[in-house]
Amino acid sequence: MDALLAAFASGGLPKSLHALVGSHLELNPDSRVYVHALETALASSVDEVEPVSVKNRLARLDQIFSAEPVKSRVSGDHLSDAAPSDEPRALRHFLGRSIESLEFRTVLPGVKECHIETDDGTTAILYRIRGGKKMPQHTHEGSEVTLVIRGAFRDETGYYGRGAVAITDEHVDHTPVAVEGEECLCFAVTDAPLRLTGPIGKYLNRFIRH
Repeated sequence: MDALLAAFASGGLPKSLHALVGSHLELNPDSRVYVHALETALASSVDEVEPVSVKNRLARLDQIFSAEPVKSRVSGDHLSDAAPSDEPRALRHFLGRSIESLEFRTVLPGVKECHIETDDGTTAILYRIRGGKKMPQHTHEGSEVTLVIRGAFRDETGYYGRGAVAITDEHVDHTPVAVEGEECLCFAVTDAPLRLTGPIGKYLNRFIRH
């Protein structure tokens, strides 16, 4: 987690992960203190760097100011700017609209998802998981970073409530379970496909479209 926050502070994350971590910081005051300290240290180091001239400076400025406004990454018309107060602003900015205005599709009984278009080599998905629902057992071929926006879930690695971030990779084989009593809304970013495990999962893997 410290490495993820350090990458955020230095501006080294893909757009989707930047939005995820920015949302986490809105919901978690403790992490904000740590990132602020990192950003302060990085800002101080700028004074020690030798200035470098910018080639084609005027042309680059013209390109910046003539760029088209960023469009929503989700198809469909924009709805009202009004959004639930518990939606992180960083995530809403990344989506270009409120989470509540998105279309989710059912992938399993009690589990809905909405794929978010990205151009940074990652896969970004919003999940709505009914309270008490168990997700299929799985591992990952790369890394997965998951932010809990509402509700909570637990798995073999621990308990994750609102604002918490779960980080898993190919070394973690887990079965997330949404906590009873409330829907769990999560934002997950992966850099490689997941792989179902267990007797049924191994059979179903051949039908999963990556």
